[in-house]
Amino acid sequence: MTKANVSPHTRNNWLIDAAVALGALIAAITGVYFLFLPSGGYQGGRNPWYGVTFLFERHTWGDLHTWFGALMVAAVAVHFTLHWAWVQSMTRRMARALTGRGASLNRRGYFNVAVDATIAVSFLLAAISGVYFMFAPGGHGATGATFLFSRTVWDMIHTWSGVTLIVAAVIHFAIHWRWVTKVTSNIFRSLAPRRSGWERISG
Repeated sequence: MTKANVSPHTRNNWLIDAAVALGALIAAITGVYFLFLPSGGYQGGRNPWYGVTFLFERHTWGDLHTWFGALMVAAVAVHFTLHWAWVQSMTRRMARALTGRGASLNRRGYFNVAVDATIAVSFLLAAISGVYFMFAPGGHGATGATFLFSRTVWDMIHTWSGVTLIVAAVIHFAIHWRWVTKVTSNIFRSLAPRRSGWERISG
């Protein structure tokens, strides 16, 4: 296998994106667990999954959701900071296009922007509501009105923004599938030991 040359900029972007993807994947899996195995109800009652253990104890699922969610938030913050100039440029371009003062994007461009905007908004809502649950007054067992909204409203915001984020992220990943596979392949090829001249000739 020929060793690939990958620039430090590309490698750093890939590492950050990999951290985002890992955090998002574990947060999504654990989120689906909590969506389909809620803690409310009673044994044999309206929640047939009450008290059921699947792979890990419930608190372990909660810890995985919390800390991999935190990893995703931190990685996204770094990603956003590194791409701030691109965000500003695209925002200005979209504003000019929508007001008729600049060239408009094609249909694919508008679709990409819509997907990215959906990811940004749903991520922000999921992150804010997730931070709320980390520091919620009264802990996880609290009920009733708390901060700004009731705990039930915060839970709904967190749940459905997370679902929206997963769907939009899958679409985003599918759109950029070729880039992901190409760069990932180059990254792993760059890690391969470099062959000597004689090995390249004889091989």
